[in-house]
Amino acid sequence: MAKKPKLEHSELSGEYSEDGVTVLVDIFRPAGTQGDWKLEVVTEKEELFEWDEPFATDREAFDEFLATVARDGIRSFLEDDDVPTTH
Repeated sequence: MAKKPKLEHSELSGEYSEDGVTVLVDIFRPAGTQGDWKLEVVTEKEELFEWDEPFATDREAFDEFLATVARDGIRSFLEDDDVPTTH
């Protein structure tokens, strides 16, 4: 069984609530590296939304999340599909 790589989570990760909806924003990269950051959003129903492209900084990843919420609304993460979505 392969070991999962250890991850470093950004201080910008955490719960985000708006308009009665709460999601978990997870921004991470491999621990001990200066690698790019990945962005994932998990809903209360444990639906996963992940961005295909990595980000140079954790701030860029969080800003992209905020831009998505501003453009599409927080409810855009509440889809009836069980299929993970990429942004």
